Amino acid sequence: MIIDAHAHIFPEVRGRIRDGETRSSGYGKMRAGDKTLRVLPPVAVETRFPPEALIEYMDWAGVDRTVLLQGTFYGECNRYASEAIRRYPDRFFGAAFLDPWSPGCRAMFEEAVGELGFRGVKLELSETAGLAGLYPDLRLDDPALDWLWMELEKGDYLLTLDLGAVGSRPYQTDAVGKILERHPNLRVVIAHLCQPGPQVEQDSALWALWQKQVRLAQHPNVYLDTAALPAYLDHEGYPYPSARRYLQAAVDWVGPEHILWGTDVPGLLTVATYKQLVATGWAHTDFLSREDQAKIMGLNAWRVYGRKTAGA
Repeated sequence: MIIDAHAHIFPEVRGRIRDGETRSSGYGKMRAGDKTLRVLPPVAVETRFPPEALIEYMDWAGVDRTVLLQGTFYGECNRYASEAIRRYPDRFFGAAFLDPWSPGCRAMFEEAVGELGFRGVKLELSETAGLAGLYPDLRLDDPALDWLWMELEKGDYLLTLDLGAVGSRPYQTDAVGKILERHPNLRVVIAHLCQPGPQVEQDSALWALWQKQVRLAQHPNVYLDTAALPAYLDHEGYPYPSARRYLQAAVDWVGPEHILWGTDVPGLLTVATYKQLVATGWAHTDFLSREDQAKIMGLNAWRVYGRKTAGA
């Protein structure tokens, strides 16, 4: 069983990031403020990625299920994702997007875990494409957020975090550690393998920060997904060999049971085909037994997202 632990769908780009509003502009591009960015291959004439398109990619590449995640970049799509999970319950799991600093955050949370049936939430915190670009002073250890961690732990809801680039303002490893100390039963997935890359590896201070965040997954309820690794290594080209080194380091520190393979499609389709992304998942874990590879490529995601975190 192969499960992609990090993917996105959207009817159109309609979000807000540090550079301004994001909007579809056609042929795989979007506008972000006064900038134009490519988020899909140019075959996407309308710059949209519906669930049916993702399923076609999954069937083509041999992926059984995916986890639908969201953020401020493409725009909040909680109802859209929930409906996709309801229509295709054998193909999708999902987590709701949440902005805990917005005035209506409690109502948004209650709708997500109530009417929409989600069993997990995602906080997209990066500076360029997430909430840190909208709230420059945000802190995860803000006492005003204590209610959220308590609700997540009490309800056995999963928390998925994108903590941004190593050393950036939202890269709040210590704050996450404090939250886990107060809420030891809270289950957490940290996205993008904590965002390694050449610049991080070549800077001893950044490399130490990366290692510290990866080691959060030594906690029994913390996991790391591998989404977007090829994007950090685009200069290397396929098959992105440095990703194997980063993965091996993470596995050495936290064990294969705490790693979830993911891609970050559709954005990663501008870097590699979905088949290539699946192939690199196997290639980058070839230092492990086939049993441990199977855990990373799907069984861990089934245990973490599949057990109690799909939309109703």
